[in-house]
Amino acid sequence: MSATPSRLTTIRDFTILLDKYDTWMFDCDGVLWRGSEIIEGVIEVLHILRCRRKKIIFVTNNAAKSRKSYKSKFDKLGLEVHVDEIYGSAHAAAVYLSSVVKLPKSKKVYVIGMKGLEEELEEEGVSYLGGTDPHDNTLHPFSLDEFHLDPDVAAVVCGLDMSINYTKIAKAFQYLTRNSGCQFIAANEDSTYPASNGILPGAGAVMAPLRHMLGRDPICTGKPSAIMLDCIKAKVKFDPKRTLMVGDRLNTDIEFGHNGGLSTLLVLTGVTSESDISGPNASPTIPDFVVTSLGDLRILDREVA
Repeated sequence: MSATPSRLTTIRDFTILLDKYDTWMFDCDGVLWRGSEIIEGVIEVLHILRCRRKKIIFVTNNAAKSRKSYKSKFDKLGLEVHVDEIYGSAHAAAVYLSSVVKLPKSKKVYVIGMKGLEEELEEEGVSYLGGTDPHDNTLHPFSLDEFHLDPDVAAVVCGLDMSINYTKIAKAFQYLTRNSGCQFIAANEDSTYPASNGILPGAGAVMAPLRHMLGRDPICTGKPSAIMLDCIKAKVKFDPKRTLMVGDRLNTDIEFGHNGGLSTLLVLTGVTSESDISGPNASPTIPDFVVTSLGDLRILDREVA
């Protein structure tokens, strides 16, 4: 970690970066796109990296989509990506439950989240309830008199949920306090995420009421947790010293890189602003390198040609 990040602006800066790292890990929201709009130059930059035979991995905290559905978004934006290059926090949560916790087939998880999280749980053979179930997606008042506690629920898993309501929070709280040993798992703790026209509440904000009620932190499977990196290491061979993590958020992407012994590159097209790294109240988390946008690396196209 550098005391002051290196500002990359010239073709020489970018050429040195390209030569130094064989594996490039990318966050997605705020780095490759904002909402449904691709960031200018990203397609060209990924093409340059593939032409130089760099290993590319996409590491997202987005728990609303499964890897397969995320692949569809890449396709729509014209980005060449393979499913096995995508690692999401929903996938990491499912793998954690199946491979680390080794959840028995007779047990279930209660989901606060969307279809993507459910799809990843299904892929790992993990049974669940809640989530997109119409009975839980209701604005009717919640009543303990009508609630039937399922004794087989052994974990509560929280991701981004755009249909979050009192019923889901109340049910999750009941399982976490009444089912002995019930685990509290968060796919990620992002307080916000970048959309096309601004910033929206993230999975961390959805999970916050439970954390407040329980007075304890969840096990997090997304960035900056080592669980996410372990999930990647199980599938991909790479040298951490020659790996670069590219992200837009200091407390997830950059911390994730630092925790894993990776070098880090911050882009200023997402959540983090210039004042966050150089202002009077700058974060103690400092990236190794900074660029205005990933698209700035298009200048390397001359070198590839």
